Amino acid sequence: MEEIEVEIRRLALEAGRAIMAVYEREDFEVAEKEDASPVTEADLAADAIIHAGLAAAFPEIPVVTEERVETHGDAPDRFFIVDPLDGTKEFVKRRGDFTVNIALVEQGRPVMGVVLAPARGRLFRTNAAGGALQEETDALVHPVADSEVSIAVRDADPERLSVVASKSHNNPETEAVIARFHVAETRNAGSSLKFCLVAAGEADLYPRLGPTMEWDTAAGHAVLRAAGGEVRDLKHLRPLAYGKAGWKNPHFIAYGPGVPIDWLE
Repeated sequence: MEEIEVEIRRLALEAGRAIMAVYEREDFEVAEKEDASPVTEADLAADAIIHAGLAAAFPEIPVVTEERVETHGDAPDRFFIVDPLDGTKEFVKRRGDFTVNIALVEQGRPVMGVVLAPARGRLFRTNAAGGALQEETDALVHPVADSEVSIAVRDADPERLSVVASKSHNNPETEAVIARFHVAETRNAGSSLKFCLVAAGEADLYPRLGPTMEWDTAAGHAVLRAAGGEVRDLKHLRPLAYGKAGWKNPHFIAYGPGVPIDWLE
């Protein structure tokens, strides 16, 4: 697992550098996929780097990636799942909240992951020992020396909760769930950063009542689990599972200790 830890971190950083090379240009082309979602050359460049790197380093482990429809078949027991540029809308609007997501899934659970936010200078990841870490990256998307620290969810005050919600996909259903909690603060963020803010103790919960795919969530979910949090579907309150037919997620809530979710049952 240490080899996987090192390689997914390396590939995320390399992909982040390719993404930022496009982001810093005055203009870039934006195309539309069949589902009407945007895709840019940055998505494709990052996808090529990560897919090739994982296939070369771990040829025995299948890779599922958002940008390669041919990888979206039946899930094996162990596989990598990748969103090379999560938050493409944030990228196109130059809002900075986009990430590189790489995760390893075993038996339906995300067991390792890395989430890089290159425009924010933040990298979140798991380690082979089962912990969660954060480190800083510089303007060239290289790690900042001696910046690595362990992270963990905080023990929330149920009377003064901090909620993080989607910047681009908020809706009345999400607001209705948030209204059931005693919320002192609501902040918005894009992409899988929301999982990482909970993992780092900067927020207490993240509800999502809108469409997401497994590659959107697996890496952030892995980091949050390693930091002591959990992600559960809102219908049955079961841990969010991976390798589902169609790769679509149900509505879910990501949270740390102290968040009262009993009323959801």
